[in-house]
Amino acid sequence: MTLRATFLVSFLERVLKRPITLDPNIPLAVLVTRMLSLATGLARGLIVARRRLVLEPGARISDLANLRTGGGLVRIGAYSRIECTSREGIKVGRNFKLGAFSRMIASGTLSDLGRGITIGDNVGISEFAYIGGAGGVHIGSDTIVGQYFSIHPENHVFADSDRTIREQGVTRAGVEIGPDCWIGAKVTILDGVSLGRGCVVAAGSIVNSSFPDYAIIGGVPARLLRMRKTPDEHTSSREN
Repeated sequence: MTLRATFLVSFLERVLKRPITLDPNIPLAVLVTRMLSLATGLARGLIVARRRLVLEPGARISDLANLRTGGGLVRIGAYSRIECTSREGIKVGRNFKLGAFSRMIASGTLSDLGRGITIGDNVGISEFAYIGGAGGVHIGSDTIVGQYFSIHPENHVFADSDRTIREQGVTRAGVEIGPDCWIGAKVTILDGVSLGRGCVVAAGSIVNSSFPDYAIIGGVPARLLRMRKTPDEHTSSREN
């Protein structure tokens, strides 16, 4: 790695407060272009959002007073939209990244505000995601998520067949995702689901029930495939 590339990596490590590894075959020109793009997005964030975050072209945030950021390098992808109006707003941790063409909508309606969305440190969510916040969503730190991910923390009531569904209201239990999870592409998580620490969710799964720490799940609906750790290993790691 050249001296200039080493300087760029060192700079990013200071901003992110974590180690960074780059492939030595990346051309310096590519690194410089990426840094200029980040600098432009950061300037856009300072001007438009009046805070230190990277706004890529076309990204929009509404109700900024209800957005809290944890620092580092928070990046909002191109043409993404974040709507923060809700009871508890939206909070994202250090170094959060939201992929392009994604949506984070804290309230589905202004007649009954949603609870909001909380996301931990070092969370990366890929392109074309949709996260609703009506019943409340919490995503733990260090979780990584593939493309076309969606969370729906709200269900419509339809028990009375003599009334329209839209008149019967909703239920809201919320969604909880533990830290250090890996969620594959095109996964849908429904209201009331809780995923423990270190879970892995196979691509294309629809998750409508809860699973414990270190579960590997997949399917429609998702079911337990196997555990990453046995109960004894799990207990031992907590004690240590």
